[in-house]
Amino acid sequence: MIIAERKPFEEIKQMIAPYKRILVVGCGTCAAICWAGGEKEVGILASQLRLAFHKDKISIMEGIVQRQCEKEMVAELKDKVEEVEAILSLACGVGVQTLAEVFKEKPVFPGLNTTFIGMPEKEGLWVEMCEACGDCFLDRTGGICPIVRCAKGLLNGPCGGMRRGGKCEIDPEKDCAWSLIYRQLEKQGKLNLMRKYYPPKNFHTVKRPGRIQSEKA
Repeated sequence: MIIAERKPFEEIKQMIAPYKRILVVGCGTCAAICWAGGEKEVGILASQLRLAFHKDKISIMEGIVQRQCEKEMVAELKDKVEEVEAILSLACGVGVQTLAEVFKEKPVFPGLNTTFIGMPEKEGLWVEMCEACGDCFLDRTGGICPIVRCAKGLLNGPCGGMRRGGKCEIDPEKDCAWSLIYRQLEKQGKLNLMRKYYPPKNFHTVKRPGRIQSEKA
């Protein structure tokens, strides 16, 4: 899932300061799950903004869609958008851009910072697992991605600074990714994969912006 966190309140205030009628829109999927942009977070931010701008008689409306990344769902906000001057999105960067694409005549501001693609490890804690590099080779590393889980992004085993007990030299609280990969491959009887050399990744092979057309569509 995409992980995001709310921008500093002062930054949000500055973005919307020129406007008197604002719609705060949340997302019911990723942003809600990581407690950054669900219905509750929309209500909290809207209340904070009303208090901060009470002397300016600012009008704050609230809305939420199940997925801000889908134009059809965002279009459901049409009536509310017509009543405001600007939109404040509590979704990932894709949600912000979807709102801007659907409602071209309205300025759309990001209320969150999109941080990474992660996995919920426990309640309230999300860990980055994938960089979406476009050239996945998890089949060769026991399902553990060294690009994001190794502090140096190494592709051919641990660095010379790995600490005792298989800990990372940069973060002693963190397991060395290649120590984890070794143990995983050992359990699977695939340690021979550790003997292969993998050249540096060429991230330029990933075309930006990405675009995939499904044959099933």
